[in-house]
Amino acid sequence: MDGVRVDAPSGGQRMATGAPPDRRSVGHLLREWRNRRRLSQLDLAIQAEISTRHLSFVETGRSRPTREMILRLAESLDVPLRERNRLLLAGGYAPVYPEHPLDAPEMSAVRTALRQVLTGHEPYPAAVVDRDWHLVDANTSIELFTASAADELLAPPVNVLRIALHPNGMAPHIVNLGEWRAHLLGRLRRQAAVTADPGLAELHRELRAYPCDQPEPELELPGPADVVVPLRYRYRGTELSFLSTMAVFGTPLDVTVAELAIESFFPADPDTAAALREMPAAGDGQPVRSRYAQ
Repeated sequence: MDGVRVDAPSGGQRMATGAPPDRRSVGHLLREWRNRRRLSQLDLAIQAEISTRHLSFVETGRSRPTREMILRLAESLDVPLRERNRLLLAGGYAPVYPEHPLDAPEMSAVRTALRQVLTGHEPYPAAVVDRDWHLVDANTSIELFTASAADELLAPPVNVLRIALHPNGMAPHIVNLGEWRAHLLGRLRRQAAVTADPGLAELHRELRAYPCDQPEPELELPGPADVVVPLRYRYRGTELSFLSTMAVFGTPLDVTVAELAIESFFPADPDTAAALREMPAAGDGQPVRSRYAQ
């Protein structure tokens, strides 16, 4: 999946399908999504405000759903926009959700919003990633994390999860590697299950195979004073502690926009905040996106 193709010509537009044409029927695909969401036919019929008989006919192929019906069921199942286009194609309809490259004129407001968030978050690290966790853009402070990464991990497209967990990346400098690794792998596993993306499942298997000299907690059980899983990272002899947030666009109608997320790191204690404010600006002035994004 090339969630954000930043090397595409400006102004281009595609209708994203997410994969080569799927020869399974739209009814079969809808049933798979319903099972993935652990819903009965009755549950889905109630949510979509249709009869269970109609839904059964759609899933078995006895009834050809309209485009509106496919979109209604996809909305009720919280199917990603890319996969909604696949459902429409399987049903014999043209996709309705475009996929503009990030540098297209239509994406100007999106680019501006992303850049405002990234620059406004300095001196704390923040990055924009796509569905595959490829780095799309970042502020200069992200080089706190990339400075120790081997060159091969920084060759585009850069995958931020590989940088985090690879032994030639951040991993040797993460003080609580076992805990942070379990957090990242758990998040990726859940994302792969929700999106049914085989690429994410393969990435999870790859990251899981990386060596780790710290035990991973079997369950992320909080202590009395714990509220989030922190990232404790040693940078140039100083231990920094971060908490992270993920932000997405609230009402996307474009596949590219729907698959973007901003991960922002905040200081988890006053010492980290003070250390980051006193550090010289990272980077060489070259936009991070031009160095690391594909």
